[in-house]
Amino acid sequence: MSHPIKIGVVGVGHMGREHARIYSELSGAELVGVYDTDPAAAKKVADKYRTRIFSSLDEMVDAVEAASIVTPTVTHLAVAEPFLRKGKHILVEKPIAMDTAEARQMVTLADQHGAKLAVGHVERFNPVLAALEERLGRPRFIEAHRLSPYPGRSTDIGVVMDLMIHDLEIILHLVRSPVSSVDAVGVPVLSKGEDIANARIRFANGCVANLTTSRISPEKLRKIRVFQDDAYLSLDYLKQEGQMYRRQDGKITRDNIPVRKGEPLRNQLDEFLNNVRHGTDPRVGGSHGFAALKLASQICEQITSVGV
Repeated sequence: MSHPIKIGVVGVGHMGREHARIYSELSGAELVGVYDTDPAAAKKVADKYRTRIFSSLDEMVDAVEAASIVTPTVTHLAVAEPFLRKGKHILVEKPIAMDTAEARQMVTLADQHGAKLAVGHVERFNPVLAALEERLGRPRFIEAHRLSPYPGRSTDIGVVMDLMIHDLEIILHLVRSPVSSVDAVGVPVLSKGEDIANARIRFANGCVANLTTSRISPEKLRKIRVFQDDAYLSLDYLKQEGQMYRRQDGKITRDNIPVRKGEPLRNQLDEFLNNVRHGTDPRVGGSHGFAALKLASQICEQITSVGV
């Protein structure tokens, strides 16, 4: 068996701790250390997973083959750059960067230095999506709902960049057609940016997607419904289950879609390690992260223009 990939985690807040936990459990990884601007947070995670604390980012860059970057979005480019310039592979949490110019710079650096650049659109690794893709024809209408209680974190960005961007990346992946128009609204309630938003996206091939996202909901909900010529698919990302409705002999039939359940983040990190090991392209690479950010930025601009 090939050697475990020497990997580090930059940023050990809520999500970073999960990255460290999973790497410590995966046989294909050697968690060589963590780095955080908060030494107490770094010590807590390093002690728990019996790894070292790096005193600087440069120290980690020299010690690892790859890293997860789980820091605030505004820092993504600055943190990623030293890794990419030395050809070290990175998985950066979504959104890839603060704006498309930074995202393009990151993609260019990865290409120039032969580094793999994966973007943490974790829902693409939800087993529900694989079940959907197996049954996907030509989507005509897609409806996505993503609701959650107020997080108290990631409030440096609005709900479009925080949550809706998951569904935007998935819908771009499913439809695979240029966007022809966007109609969006958003309202700030507890944050400076929008906390609830709706976007209606038309694609050149005629497909329409309607997305509603909120982080001020009393309930958690993550669902996608896809309507195509021969069927209607309804999937629940949280429960990892779904149904397929079809018309047969003049009647509507309903079948449960079999889903092999699993932890999406574990699937994502395991696949990233394999990308590094075998030199394969990430399922969600820099270009995918860039496209999702570009569409999210377009939605944010429209929300701002109508007076959030």
